[in-house]
Amino acid sequence: MKKIVVTILTFIALQVGAQNTISGTFSPAEDYTWLIAYSLKPGTQTYVADTAIKNGVFTLNLPENAEAGTYRLVYAVPQEEFNFDVVYNGKEDIVLVFDGVNGLSFTQSEENILMHTYLTTLAQIEREIIEFYTSQKTDTIIFKALSEKLKVHQNAFEIKSESLLAHHFITSNKPYIPDNYETVQEYVAHKKITYFDKLDFSNPVLQSSVFLTDKVANYVFTALPLSLNSKEETAQEIINNTKTIAAFLTDVSPAFNFHIYYDLWNKAVAYDYDDVSDFIYTNSLKKLAEETNNLESKTTIETHNRLRFGEIAPEIVWNDGINKKELSTLEPAKSYILIFWSSTCGHCLNELPALHKKLKENTTIKVIAIGLEDNPENWKIESKNLPDFEHVISLGKWDSEYADLYDIHSTPVYFVLDKDKIIIAKSENDKEVVEFLENK
Repeated sequence: MKKIVVTILTFIALQVGAQNTISGTFSPAEDYTWLIAYSLKPGTQTYVADTAIKNGVFTLNLPENAEAGTYRLVYAVPQEEFNFDVVYNGKEDIVLVFDGVNGLSFTQSEENILMHTYLTTLAQIEREIIEFYTSQKTDTIIFKALSEKLKVHQNAFEIKSESLLAHHFITSNKPYIPDNYETVQEYVAHKKITYFDKLDFSNPVLQSSVFLTDKVANYVFTALPLSLNSKEETAQEIINNTKTIAAFLTDVSPAFNFHIYYDLWNKAVAYDYDDVSDFIYTNSLKKLAEETNNLESKTTIETHNRLRFGEIAPEIVWNDGINKKELSTLEPAKSYILIFWSSTCGHCLNELPALHKKLKENTTIKVIAIGLEDNPENWKIESKNLPDFEHVISLGKWDSEYADLYDIHSTPVYFVLDKDKIIIAKSENDKEVVEFLENK
């Protein structure tokens, strides 16, 4: 009996010992209060655990059944901006140091220390190659030495990582290594041609991380000719790169394809390449969104497209009590302001009278105030206090026609249009509107 009890206790101890932690420090300590961990999956993430950061110190207890893979640690909002990723192999504790200035480092974790060292050293060698070219050197001995250094580094870390999750990333990240001296034009061309040689888009470890999306985005937006004369030329080259990646994604699931292209679309929007984002959506993303039932993302994209700067404002139709009016055919003006407000919104009732007074003598600006209302009674009273504005009522408030069309979720919101009814600005208070109009 005693032997059985000892065996059971030993088993329990082994089970308890199987629970691993991610711990460490954040500095400056006063800037950080909470940490949330997510497990990354192909195209998504799932919540795992969270913990307080006290005086800059934290310990995050991972569940005993926590799977090996890439984990995202979120330390502030917005989550998509304030986070970093770690590799967890299901066996080891991870101890890290995060500094708001110097970034992330690890004091314990074979996986992450190896990855961090590999990437840091690789970046340094590639900087030396860039410096070789930018200083216009042509010494073949120096160049071959740099190439050999790159080859030794890559081979060494591929061997060191053989039994680790890091091996998937290191082998797939193998850079182009020339055997002999090349001009900068040749080097850049060969890097581009061989970029996808080692990437396995069907690898589940790589899919469950940002590795593949980052590699694809890096190719699409940076593998460009050395001399481009305009933004239009750059956009066309980016579109050409987008066409190229399609051949490497033929065997990837539609769900992960959607993830790849949605990431590219978001980056094109962030870089202000409308032609690129439109090409991605029209040629790939729209069909993938429908095929994978990502209809909310499709709606988000279409909303962005109709409301982005440079687009003609969506049509608004109303009756002023005598005539039917339309935004598209409204009498000419130098500028138009669309105000989305509500007669029950305190901020609106403070701001709109002030703007009304400010614009009273300015006959070159036409204001259309769209009331998002649950009922018309109070709107009728308040709108009479703003007689120089054109007034439109949209019943249903947040679920009303124009709240949906213009993606309004709070009030007041101001759209500024030019003389052709093209959207040129969007503001959330009256002072921003006035400042924009005075400076444009």
